[in-house]
Amino acid sequence: MKKLSKCIGIVVCLLLSVNSLEAQKLKSFGADTGKKKVMGKEVRVPYTDVVSYYGFIKPGSEPDEVKDNKKYYYLYVWIPVAAPELGVRMVSPAPSNAKTKDGDVVAEEYTENKSDTKSYFDTWISLEKAEGITSIDQAVSDGGSATWNKIKHNDDSSEMPKQPSGKKYNSLMRVKSEVSNPLKSITMGLYRIGFTTYKKGEVEGSFMAQVGSPVKLPGVKISNKLENLKGE
Repeated sequence: MKKLSKCIGIVVCLLLSVNSLEAQKLKSFGADTGKKKVMGKEVRVPYTDVVSYYGFIKPGSEPDEVKDNKKYYYLYVWIPVAAPELGVRMVSPAPSNAKTKDGDVVAEEYTENKSDTKSYFDTWISLEKAEGITSIDQAVSDGGSATWNKIKHNDDSSEMPKQPSGKKYNSLMRVKSEVSNPLKSITMGLYRIGFTTYKKGEVEGSFMAQVGSPVKLPGVKISNKLENLKGE
């Protein structure tokens, strides 16, 4: 009986380990533009241009802002040309199958804490656009006092992989440019991804954020600090 219980325990641990590994796998990032239904299933063409940011929030880190008793952190994004659509997604912990490429940003905090594969948070993301920012120099100098207009937000996405808890608490959103609305048109300018945790608790652990577009956007920049946009 003890041997049977021990075997069952080992099997359960193995299953949990496999589930944890599966939870971190991230599929390709597809666009709304050109979306089709094939045999009842949605088929999306992968974004042509995807830039990734690998980050880590240490326990007790000071947030960029506190709103409604929640700690918010920001990633600033410089978009150099107009685009018909932007996709934004965030997964925590950072997926084990992800590979960096030219143009991706790996924060020092991520590199320093890469061995911590257990810490993660229930992601909640938003996309905002700064008013009147028309150059990257202006983004660096004036971004801190800019007026921000919220475009969209997302909490839980069924398209995203499960977290190690088994829950689909990662986030994804797609934003189509609204030409008739300057505040929601995807034009050259400064944007920011706001992120926090939906549930009460701390935002801590590794994460990967991605910005995708159906057209090539040469010169996209992502940083957690405005002053680093020109250097990232």
